[in-house]
Amino acid sequence: MSRIGRKPVEIPKSVDVKVEGTLIEVKGPKGELRWNFPSSMNLNIEKDSILVSRPDDTKQKKALHGLTRSLIANMVEGVSEGYKKELEIVGIGYKVEPKGKTLVFSLGYSHPVEFILPEGVSAEVDLKARPMKITLTGYDKQLVGQVAANIQALRRPDAYKGKGIRYAGARLKLKPGKAGKK
Repeated sequence: MSRIGRKPVEIPKSVDVKVEGTLIEVKGPKGELRWNFPSSMNLNIEKDSILVSRPDDTKQKKALHGLTRSLIANMVEGVSEGYKKELEIVGIGYKVEPKGKTLVFSLGYSHPVEFILPEGVSAEVDLKARPMKITLTGYDKQLVGQVAANIQALRRPDAYKGKGIRYAGARLKLKPGKAGKK
């Protein structure tokens, strides 16, 4: 059996889980998530846990077993606690302004770049911090990670000076510049 797949998913008191056919619904204080899990997987809901099992040991079923359990665990954690990603904006003149559900970036282009946050993701901007920090929060792990990647893609860190948008705590190995005359 899969080591990850056989672990039970603990359900906190504040979370409600329903399974109808191949649709699992998870409701909690942060939000509500739905997912159509593979029909070959079996879900057993007990008092305070969910067990995922597979019918046989074919290669495809083994692969889906751990994946299904992990995605359900992410759903339960997301609606109960939520997820957070932090980004840093490094560079002189690079900044961001929050305007409702829109972030307006100045990233060295000839125009400001507007980024509209999708439903379920919120952003906090620390304008006083150097480098400037953006904290993205939401209840869907995949969506929060995708929004963070899309924001980073607006201006990836430069290989020579390190200017751009990066994940907080990320270390860059900078390339050396020109050697010059000796």
